[in-house]
Amino acid sequence: MTARPTTGEPDPRFDRALEAFVRQEFNISTQVIIEIAELLMDDARRDHDDALVADLARIRTAGLSLQQELHRLVASTLKGSTAAEPDLVQFKAKLRHDLRTPLNAVKGYSELIIEDARENGREQLLNDAGKMVSAAEQLLKQVDRLVAMTDSGAIGMRDSLPLFVASQQDLVGQVIASIGPARSRPQSQPSRILVVDDILANRELLSRRLSRDGHVVCMVDGGASALDLLAQTPFDLVLLDLMMPDMNGFEVLLRLKEDPALRNIPVIMISALDEIDSTVRCIEAGAEDYIPKPFNPVLLTARIEATLERKRLRDREQAFTDQLRIEKSKSDALLLNILPAGVVDRMRLGEVAIADRFPDATILFADLVGFTSLASGSSPARIIEILNHLFSAFDALAKSLNLEKIKTIGDAYLLAGGLPDARPNHAIAVADMALGMIDIVRETGKQFGIALSSRIGIHSGDVVAGIIGQHRFIYDVWGDTVNLASRLESTSQPDHIQISEATYERVAGVFHCEPRGQIEVKGKGLLLTFFLRSRI
Repeated sequence: MTARPTTGEPDPRFDRALEAFVRQEFNISTQVIIEIAELLMDDARRDHDDALVADLARIRTAGLSLQQELHRLVASTLKGSTAAEPDLVQFKAKLRHDLRTPLNAVKGYSELIIEDARENGREQLLNDAGKMVSAAEQLLKQVDRLVAMTDSGAIGMRDSLPLFVASQQDLVGQVIASIGPARSRPQSQPSRILVVDDILANRELLSRRLSRDGHVVCMVDGGASALDLLAQTPFDLVLLDLMMPDMNGFEVLLRLKEDPALRNIPVIMISALDEIDSTVRCIEAGAEDYIPKPFNPVLLTARIEATLERKRLRDREQAFTDQLRIEKSKSDALLLNILPAGVVDRMRLGEVAIADRFPDATILFADLVGFTSLASGSSPARIIEILNHLFSAFDALAKSLNLEKIKTIGDAYLLAGGLPDARPNHAIAVADMALGMIDIVRETGKQFGIALSSRIGIHSGDVVAGIIGQHRFIYDVWGDTVNLASRLESTSQPDHIQISEATYERVAGVFHCEPRGQIEVKGKGLLLTFFLRSRI
């Protein structure tokens, strides 16, 4: 691949790129010298080592001098001006002197620092000074090669340049060809842009450029009015002048980033103050970009479009995140309708086999009396309507009493108190639930014009609870306490709440209970039971 286009016409983009590349090649070594010297100067000032600070300052000054001379030399070399030197020998001598003098200063002072560092056992300083010497030696070799190019005769340095950077010319050519010249841009996606500048001419110029690109532009002449407008009107971008009389741009930027409602609006700072500290402070404070005046209009437009595109991407990301949050809330709500909150939290932490023993809990079974025969004479929709109304009321009551609904089985309802979170008054809460359920069944029968009654059984004791299954899993309960509560329900009477002696002991003194006497319970023999009547 040839280094430059083969059209025969000069390519200024290639020449500029090649000059920048060659300058960079020389600049690497000088930049290493300057930056290491600056870092070491900071350390030396902190250690109050004035002698070292002085030596490092001399090295830094020599490095800056080298940088300037090399930039001048590269520019003149690539433009061919050295070929016109009347006395090539004198030019080479001047070149060696102008570059070798600061190079020798860098090497000399660095070597002195190395000697002192070695004597005092300062390994880090020894290492850093060695890097400066190596950079100076590398640069010296490059200078010698550059000077040697003039020895090729009167053809001059410009024509000898391929001997020095032949492969780099190919690289530069490839880069320029791949990037291509700037083309006309497609129509911008319209955005709302606020221009803040105290100078009318600047505001109008920016507004005209941006309006031409299809944007909606608003203009204000100061920081305070900008903040007032931003609080009332949404904008996609703020172009903010740094130096304004009433409130400078940096203050406006800080106020924007402190306001939760405004902090996500991107801000591009525009200022005639072209110095690194201002740029850094504005970027640190949250500005998207910093453009010095006078600005290149093509570059300004490109930066504005890039900033707006980033904002559009962030807006889409935020919308996607918000939608994910909504869907997660729906998923969480659905999961909490199936499982207790504490169990859901444990599943999120990675627990798989969730099963716990609760030594003191209360189980309630409720069943509708004669509902099977009633259902056989009603439509499916009618049956579902009645059960949905009834069980929804049961669910609301259980939630208000902080009890755990386990499941429904046909027209039966299973509930627990004291799990998955232990509580001392679980039996009392379940007793309140049972009395409420009797009233709900009675009112539902009246509402639907049917005869409805229920039987309820309650027992307290040791219970095992956990998750069973992998598909459509549920939180369920097992154990003798569960079985006995079921037996107490089946042996109860319509509109009665039958409780075991263990439950009675936990609610006595709070509720009126009527002894029923001993009854035959399958698998248990004779047991003393009670009917729960009302609160005392």
